[in-house]
Amino acid sequence: MAVEVCVKAAAGAPDILGDCPFCQRVLMTLEEKKVPYKTHLINTSDKPQWFLEVNPEGKVPVMKFDDKWIADSDVIVGIIEEKYPNPSLSAPPEVSSVGSKIFSSFVKFLKSKDPNDGSEQALLDELKALDEHLKAKGPYVNGGNICAVDLSLAPKLYHLVVTLGHFKGWNVPESLTHLHNYMKLLFSRESFQKTNVAKEYVIAGWAPKVNE
Repeated sequence: MAVEVCVKAAAGAPDILGDCPFCQRVLMTLEEKKVPYKTHLINTSDKPQWFLEVNPEGKVPVMKFDDKWIADSDVIVGIIEEKYPNPSLSAPPEVSSVGSKIFSSFVKFLKSKDPNDGSEQALLDELKALDEHLKAKGPYVNGGNICAVDLSLAPKLYHLVVTLGHFKGWNVPESLTHLHNYMKLLFSRESFQKTNVAKEYVIAGWAPKVNE
């Protein structure tokens, strides 16, 4: 029996998965656990009525568990872990917050119009910290096996690479070799490949935020 999950559709392409890293995280979790699923692609600028009825806040992703629609990717992946414990993706507490500030630092730098506001350095500091962690503990955040933290970071790092390269001509420093190896490892996984979004949809999705 396939589980049902609502995820963002690409802007201007309603039949293609959109640019939501939180949606991809949920789909990657289902792929890693080999849980059959059915996706409903939601046009977030013109949400269908049935979707708003089951999910009044209108946020994605949402997933159906026992006839109830649940929002928030953190909550969703927690329930998936409980219901489908094998293979285990749970992260031990000591690594659960690794890389947790990268996404907010990335968004701040991406939207920044002031080169002297410190946002670039703040992002670099977060990426260096992740590189150091991977150097000591890698190749994944929790050593040899992928865990929920990696599945959360993979789409965010992909969005970071694509959008900062496009909008700012900025790349992750080559000196962060462990981080580069980590991204190659994540982006080559079948779960990432099967749920990935083409670069042009990522760029199109972020463009309005960059131009605010």
